[in-house]
Amino acid sequence: MTGFVLRAVIAAFGLWLATLWVDGLVIDDSISLLLSAALLGIVNAFVRPVTIFLTLPVTVVTLGFFLLVVNAGMLALVAALVPGFHIDGFWTAFWGSLLVSLTGWVGSWFIGPRGFDRLKPR
Repeated sequence: MTGFVLRAVIAAFGLWLATLWVDGLVIDDSISLLLSAALLGIVNAFVRPVTIFLTLPVTVVTLGFFLLVVNAGMLALVAALVPGFHIDGFWTAFWGSLLVSLTGWVGSWFIGPRGFDRLKPR
């Protein structure tokens, strides 16, 4: 549970950065931000694997670049479900999801798979 909460906080930070740097991506308040981050974690855990499996042929042909489109779709899905989270179009979702993914990747490197594993003494 700690890992999910930490990843949700990292996703919230990535979404917040995306609202600052990507034009057309707007989150109205902090409740919408936290709800979007938690829902993004749930969507990435359950919907994204099914989507990746269904789009596997396209992903193989594009050498994996289609996963960026899948990530944009997951962010757009969250924006459609959360009131107070608005995305103007595909390219806004694309750049926003790229920024959220990079933030999550860096954050996951620091916290490890189950929490702050990298910081614990061995």
